Amino acid sequence: MTSEPTRPPRRGRRGGGRIAANIVGVAASVLLIFPVYWMVLTAFKPGDELLTYTPHFATLHPTLANFSRAIHAPHFGDALGNSVLIAFSTMIIALVLALLAAVAIARFRWYGRRAFIFAILVVQMVPMSALLIPLYLMLNSIDAVNKLSGVVLTYLAFVLPFSIWTLRGFVAGVPAELEEAAMVDGCTRLQAFFRIVLPLVFPGLVATSIYALIQSWNEYIMAYVLLSDQKKETLPVWLVSFVSAHGVDYGALMAGATMMALPVVVFFAIIQRHVASGLTAGAVKG
Repeated sequence: MTSEPTRPPRRGRRGGGRIAANIVGVAASVLLIFPVYWMVLTAFKPGDELLTYTPHFATLHPTLANFSRAIHAPHFGDALGNSVLIAFSTMIIALVLALLAAVAIARFRWYGRRAFIFAILVVQMVPMSALLIPLYLMLNSIDAVNKLSGVVLTYLAFVLPFSIWTLRGFVAGVPAELEEAAMVDGCTRLQAFFRIVLPLVFPGLVATSIYALIQSWNEYIMAYVLLSDQKKETLPVWLVSFVSAHGVDYGALMAGATMMALPVVVFFAIIQRHVASGLTAGAVKG
């Protein structure tokens, strides 16, 4: 009488693999979050703890002096207002144009459609620094250099291709039969779009808005080259004012960087809840 070979328990292997995956995940999370922690910690450190040979991974004497020095630095209000205007203008214009283009690509067949899609892919592969001089010359020819509108146009050139490509996938994922059923029930094509398609692609709009806002809020090179007037500079360019020939004011610099990151974090915290609810609603309706 022969007995079948015993197999090793699978639960033990799965449990060990899961623990290893959790350890790798926690290590990666700590590695990613540490620069942010160090930035915030430095913003609250007093002056005698900023430049020491032995790094302090915590502070027992937090101070707001760095934030006060950053807020009262020249042109802080101007830079904040300019960044808000440029970032939100870019985000709103990009969402509208990208949604229209995504619908045109996903729903209609027209001459030059494939070439347009190919151009979107190619533009995303070109680094921003390679287009810096051509864009400057183009904006200079239409008198848009050293103007906030010129910076918005430049950011749209980089944000739009990815936004169109992202929204195209969401629009294509909505079955055309749903629109046709709505039109059979009496809706026009425009009404079917706003009542059927738009709610279902809402998670895509939210994800695209986050991408557009972060890209235009944090961008430095274009703003530095295009805006020569200090009253028109954005927050990333304004942060450079803490680096001078006399040294670097690390406390105020980190305080300014922390304040600069706050609006995006708050926006993401608000919009993330709508992303989750939108994805759930889309899954049920789909």
